[in-house]
Amino acid sequence: METQLPDIEAGISHEQYAEILSGLSQASVDRHFDAFTDIPWDDPDFQVDPTDERWVLPSVDPLGSHPWYQALPLERRIEIGLWRQANILKVGLQFENILIRGLMQYVFKSPNGSPEYRYLTHEATEECHHTQMFQQTVNRIGADVPGMPRWLRVVSPILPWAASAFPITFFIGVLAGEEPIDHTQKQVLRSKDDLPPLLTRIMEIHVAEEARHISFAHAYVTRHAPKLGRVDRAIVSVLFPIIMRLLGDAILVPPKEFRKKFDIPESVIKDLYWERPESRVMLSDLFADVRMLAEESGLMTRTSRRVWKWLKIDGRPSRYRSEPPIAFADAA
Repeated sequence: METQLPDIEAGISHEQYAEILSGLSQASVDRHFDAFTDIPWDDPDFQVDPTDERWVLPSVDPLGSHPWYQALPLERRIEIGLWRQANILKVGLQFENILIRGLMQYVFKSPNGSPEYRYLTHEATEECHHTQMFQQTVNRIGADVPGMPRWLRVVSPILPWAASAFPITFFIGVLAGEEPIDHTQKQVLRSKDDLPPLLTRIMEIHVAEEARHISFAHAYVTRHAPKLGRVDRAIVSVLFPIIMRLLGDAILVPPKEFRKKFDIPESVIKDLYWERPESRVMLSDLFADVRMLAEESGLMTRTSRRVWKWLKIDGRPSRYRSEPPIAFADAA
């Protein structure tokens, strides 16, 4: 799979690609964070207080805006908010653990002088710091959260292998893990909700560095997808939306343990993920950037477009990366 055609069919030239990677690498040198230097863990304001109302789920979270959740007593809403935030962070660190192993698998065969080697090792370093700050926060919250769904935890040991065997598909998977969290965190930071300082700081760091990681994955797919053979391109174009929906749900839909622990009605879960009109809009918005990437890289075909629609993640592609949903809606 992923047999490539001659280099002339690349979406962006080798020189352009190398320049993008050089810029991303330099940005990682100029602006990077350390999990235990750039977060004041001992600051009293950064402690986790189980009575702090700021742990109530923000309005941009589907559950946080649902009438069932809003009707609960304050103490219960805080408890649910703490568990929910802890599990999202746990999913994030598990995903980034898979990503780090995949990146090391990919660069192992990189030739000397490869601009990918330098950038991807920068990215792996940053992701290590992300896993540290996520796990440290989970530990402080004290909730024994599982993170990913069980099926994904079971298959996780073999996923890094895809980085060297099917790199385009792997980096599409990377985007499937990064884009939903990045989109959600940006929406939370843009909202007027009052958040705990610890959560705000973690999101600020993650969004700042994740912008580089997402930029690389976009550049990689744009560079290499147009070089796929006809059959491989057809396969990857269909896998694209399937991977997006599967991993998006793994990140955003609360696991069974959460539903059982807090006795959340199944009707509420179905309503939230993704039957309500508001939820459907959110689901579509989550993947606006990758729909743009699919269009630009030749992976949005007549057949794959039907799959995007069948999975309920179709819609207008972004005009530019990280286009806010408000501007997106206004231009629709």
